[in-house]
Parts: sequence; C-alpha cells; structure tokens
Amino acid sequence: MKKILLIHGPNLNLLGDRERDIYGTATLKEINDKLGAIAKKEGITLKAVQSNHEGEIVELIGGAKGKYDAILINPAAYTHTSVAIRDAISASAVPCVEVHLSNIYKREEFRHTSLIASVAKGQICGFGVMSYILGLEAAIYLTKEKNK
Repeated sequence: MKKILLIHGPNLNLLGDRERDIYGTATLKEINDKLGAIAKKEGITLKAVQSNHEGEIVELIGGAKGKYDAILINPAAYTHTSVAIRDAISASAVPCVEVHLSNIYKREEFRHTSLIASVAKGQICGFGVMSYILGLEAAIYLTKEKNK
C-alpha cells in the first residue's frame, strides 16, 4: 500500500480560529478527516502530523525515505525562512508537493518567496482547503508515477 506523509507547519493547529478571512473556517481536524477519506478511497495510507518546531519537521522529512512514497507539506511560515526544511526535502529524495491555503503571492512581500518551491515537484496555493485536496491528488499521482 502506498503511503503519503502530510506535514502541517507552525500555527496550523489554530486553523478555524485564526485569521478566518485569510485561512477560512475549516479546522485542522476537518482538513485531515477530508484528506484521510480521499486517501482511503484511493487505497493510500495517509499519516498527518502538525508541528510548530522546525527541527521536528526536519526529522520527519529525513525519516521519510523508504517509509513514504510522497510528502504533502504546508510549511506555513517556514516556507519563507527554513533552509533546513528545504535541504531535508532535497536530501530525502521523496517527491514533495507544497500547499498553502492562501495565495502567498497576494500577501505581504516577505511571503512571496518560497524556499521550498525549488525542491518540491509543485506548489498549489490560494484555494483554501481545496489546495490540500489538489495537493493530495498530485501526491497520489506522484506515487503512481514512481512505479512506472
């Protein structure tokens, strides 16, 4: 069975309460439940993890090789600051899809740069919860391409 690691970065545990005008009203649990149902229907095992700690995220990514077929990640604020997460994704050689609820390119200038984008297979942003759904579909596609 194919496995996908879903990583939610800092402050995403506050979804549903924080800045609803930017991030919407869905909670992290609702997002995870929705993605879990899609993964199950596709015969995929999905492991969802949220962390506010950069080092923990780096360790999760570093341990993904040989255990997961793809990574779906919303690095949140670490998108713009973490060379460590970027390097972990690159070193892991596990195909990665970057997602964001908001359109980071329509926000503050400092959010316009993603350190993750250059090592991800692709990036989906600006569609709210649908960004995660599209990202999961892309990750599932990558798991199938890996076998060809």
